[in-house]
Amino acid sequence: MTKPSVSQSSPVPRRSSVDASASTVQEGAESADQSHCGAAGALEHLREVDRRHLWHAFTPMRTYVPFIIERAEGFELIDVDGRRYLDAESSLWCSVHGHGEPHIDAAIRAQLDRVAHVTLLGMTSDTTVRLTEQLLQRAPGFERVFYSSDGACAVEVALKLAFEYWHRIDPGTAKRKFLSFDAAYHGDTIGTLSVGGIDRFNRVFSPLFYDVIRGPCPDSYRPLSEDSTADALELYLTQARGLIAAHAGELAAVVIEPLVQCAAGIVTHPPGFLQGVAECCREHGVLLIADEIAVGCGRTGTWIACSQENVTPDLLCLGKGLSAGYLPLAATLVSPRIAEAFEGTDETPGVFCHGHTFGGNPLACAAALASLELIDRNDVLENVRERSRQLLDALAPLRAHPHVGDIRGRGLAIAVELVEEANSKRRFAASRRVGQRVCERATAAGVWLRPLQDIVVLMPPLAIDASNIERIAQVLIASVEEELGSA
Repeated sequence: MTKPSVSQSSPVPRRSSVDASASTVQEGAESADQSHCGAAGALEHLREVDRRHLWHAFTPMRTYVPFIIERAEGFELIDVDGRRYLDAESSLWCSVHGHGEPHIDAAIRAQLDRVAHVTLLGMTSDTTVRLTEQLLQRAPGFERVFYSSDGACAVEVALKLAFEYWHRIDPGTAKRKFLSFDAAYHGDTIGTLSVGGIDRFNRVFSPLFYDVIRGPCPDSYRPLSEDSTADALELYLTQARGLIAAHAGELAAVVIEPLVQCAAGIVTHPPGFLQGVAECCREHGVLLIADEIAVGCGRTGTWIACSQENVTPDLLCLGKGLSAGYLPLAATLVSPRIAEAFEGTDETPGVFCHGHTFGGNPLACAAALASLELIDRNDVLENVRERSRQLLDALAPLRAHPHVGDIRGRGLAIAVELVEEANSKRRFAASRRVGQRVCERATAAGVWLRPLQDIVVLMPPLAIDASNIERIAQVLIASVEEELGSA
């Protein structure tokens, strides 16, 4: 059949140039509206998937409100709506230099161009070897480094090494137990929960735990004795020494978070407690495991927290800030005597039967090496000490507030404890969610804070500048006063 010519088809009215222009504007507006609706719909879909399907750690999912970060710049997080938040929690205590640090980004890209992953089962990457050398130079007194992907696994490694060490020395040994402290947090595996002491984390899993000897949490704010003249250090050390001495024959190791128990609410130990425990361990032939996942890598003002009390533990666990918050990386540093026990012989090879797929990943190690270079170049440890003093000074007006019980910390691990009555240290009823409400106010004002119950934790990046420290303090003070009234 012959196709109709144009003249045979229905007539098409011609548009004037004005009509065409108006139509173009209308079409553009409609396209923009559709694009906006499409973007809004995509964001709502993202939030719905987050709400319904993504299971967030340590988060009540029934009341969770989606909080989705799209990107970050420097010390700020930027959500999918473009709102900015000062990252005052270091993305859960691990950011060192902030986000998008060019030197670290470049190091990761360069490593990616060479090799992304190499197993540590019988081989390694040159980058992982270089990091190992750096870690041992910065922590004298250790012989080997065992890598993991997270802090809990690094502590799990330390527990297993301590246990197996005594078995290698004496297969019939009775040294099979660990001593840890109340309110301790060492991770979420069954082994690390066993030596942990935070009831709300542990309660449901307690039938799975192995037997642990527990000492009191050496809390400087809420001491064992109500006698104000009592020496907190002597009280806690007396108890710890008594337990170590009484159980030395069955103790494989004492496990401790040096100086500060962070997850307990930035609980600071009396100065000298760590040193006293270390001396008692040496005296009674008990190993010492220092869990510095949260307090190490510069967080408390020195690269290794133990160095502040001249202590070298038998096993040292590092994580969080080790890779500057870029990629999963943790490490267990091992003393010469433990390393030697695993050397083995020709007849009996010294194999430690533990290892995870991504331990010592080269990309993570590249980030760690670049971070160490920046820490040295920019004197970040001195910055931690200066910013710590500045933050404590800036928070001083809160000390007179009737609902502020304590302001405490070491380095850039600082807490403001909110209480119903400051003099008696009486806590608020948990149902009031005071700490959560204060942090929600701060976050709405552009400073992201996350509480531990009614303890507001301040853990900014180690390289943070003075102006952002002032901003954190001002926003927190305003948030406390908005929620609880003025001082």
